[in-house]
Amino acid sequence: MLTENDKKLLKSKGISEEQLMAQLNRFKTGFPYLNVIKSATVGEGILRIPTEKIADLKKSWDEYRAEDVSIVKFVPASGAASRMFKKLFEFFNSSDAEPQDADTKHFFADIQNFAFYEKLNDVCQKNEGKSISDLLSAKQYKSILDNLLNEKGLNYGFLPKALLLFHKNSDEIRTAMEEHFVEGALYAKNQDGSVNLHFTVSPEHRKHFEELLAQKEAYYNKKFGMKLNVSFSEQKSSTDTIAATENNEPFYENGNLFFRPGGHGALIENLNEIDADVIFIKNIDNVVPDKLKDVVVDYKIVLAGTLVDLQEKIFAYLQKLDDCDFSDAELKEILAFVENDLNVKNDAARNYETPELIDYLYSKLNRPIRVCGIVKNEGDAGGGPFFTENEDGTVSLQILESSQIDMNNPKAKKMLESSTHFNPVDLVCSVKNYQGEKFDLTEYIDENTGFISSKSKSGKTLKALELPGLWNGSMSDWNTVFVEVPFATFNPVKSVTDLLKAEHQ
Repeated sequence: MLTENDKKLLKSKGISEEQLMAQLNRFKTGFPYLNVIKSATVGEGILRIPTEKIADLKKSWDEYRAEDVSIVKFVPASGAASRMFKKLFEFFNSSDAEPQDADTKHFFADIQNFAFYEKLNDVCQKNEGKSISDLLSAKQYKSILDNLLNEKGLNYGFLPKALLLFHKNSDEIRTAMEEHFVEGALYAKNQDGSVNLHFTVSPEHRKHFEELLAQKEAYYNKKFGMKLNVSFSEQKSSTDTIAATENNEPFYENGNLFFRPGGHGALIENLNEIDADVIFIKNIDNVVPDKLKDVVVDYKIVLAGTLVDLQEKIFAYLQKLDDCDFSDAELKEILAFVENDLNVKNDAARNYETPELIDYLYSKLNRPIRVCGIVKNEGDAGGGPFFTENEDGTVSLQILESSQIDMNNPKAKKMLESSTHFNPVDLVCSVKNYQGEKFDLTEYIDENTGFISSKSKSGKTLKALELPGLWNGSMSDWNTVFVEVPFATFNPVKSVTDLLKAEHQ
């Protein structure tokens, strides 16, 4: 039974009582596993672009963005960088005088190779009266970490990844956020010279983003002959999810219902508010220094060219269906396109009468489109590309996480383990219909694709509800095309020592 205080909290967050009850019911029923038909492979669900076709795709993209269209680069950037420093925090908070694990030893051994070294050295000299070199000689490792992680120094343990110095380039040192400015200039510039970037941020970090933008905007505009147009949004309170006790009752903290952020799937609401023809989506930490940008930029353009070629074909078919201007042969051609190019399979469709077939084809074509870069699986974790069965009995391409697959099903488990590719979060999206009207992206979410995890709060165990992932269930009913891209385009920074890899040096 909800108290008046509970109801007041729900109202302030924009969550209805019905939504709360539906979430609590999910803890009882759980989420169904998806019916996985098979993993996608090159030639069967994944396109491998021939080298000779790359120039044509680049031309398609350049011609498209020369028109009066709007392009936006959407970057989820709300997470704090604290996970990057997990091993360093463990050592800092331990009783050990010297580092014990390999990662922390690596950090100190090559500390001079980090892009933030000089800035850290300055604060060490200011606060400790010693350089990093002197502190290392004196084995004062924790003094260095105190100045790196905490507020007295660089405060990297609090800041988001976006604002950390990632790379030394030939003429400057850049944060991850600045690397996205540069990428935007190289492949997402609009006809009028504007480069639109949107970062999702947390409320406590927003002012830091705005400060960096104010410091750097004029510099990058001049350097790349562009007009940066940067916007920010925060995850909506209405997308938070209730936590539950082990008995599936509402979890209370200090007498109040306890809500948690709903995961990156909540960002579909932020994405839905972007008014653009084409949207690039890429994680904040997957950036490289200038010397390695060529391959990244080339394949971003390949994805974009693939998208606009696909979009042109889809829009032409929708126009024909709307105008009833097609022959029987053309109707068969459209069905073949849906089956072979969009990989939407439906054996029954071949037996539909013409009116039913038209309705079916129109419904499958008239939806958002995403072209996803997919890399070969070389042991890195990530959601994979699969064919799955939908609620309407059709089969289509999806990006699945292991939590969506029944690991007690030997066949499904084998498909996951033998998957050849995975998702590095490298998407180019079309979110308007052929008449230029924006799709409501919330209509294309599969609500059955969330998951439940176990967490703790103040020493108590709780159940947490994750919304359908942004590029998983939140885009379940989008048209999806997978394109193989080089592994060199995937360079995430999960631990601070990843910045010491050749790709980030």
